[in-house]
Amino acid sequence: MKASDLREKTVEDLRELHKTLARDVFQNRLKNFTNRLDDTSAMRKTRRDVARVATLLRERELGRGPDAAQPAKKAAPKAEVKAAAVEPKAEKATKKKSSAKANQKSEAK
Repeated sequence: MKASDLREKTVEDLRELHKTLARDVFQNRLKNFTNRLDDTSAMRKTRRDVARVATLLRERELGRGPDAAQPAKKAAPKAEVKAAAVEPKAEKATKKKSSAKANQKSEAK
């Protein structure tokens, strides 16, 4: 199954196809376990088809598909990410200091 063919389908069709392929993956695993599966490569092919369909559904959900009206949001700059990661550590340090001071006061009494 080609991704270009899948892109032409609607979301409802993709959801139905995803359910069908997931059922096929289960059936293939069961047949393989009971030695009734002739073509073991069918398992791999079906799993990959499920992944393709899931990817397209997720793209459409996020609005990144070919029919998306607006482009996807850009990632936050690294400086902002680092600053956000540093702030919680600073809060923890102040909490530890205040609890240490409380311990010293209780010991002094």
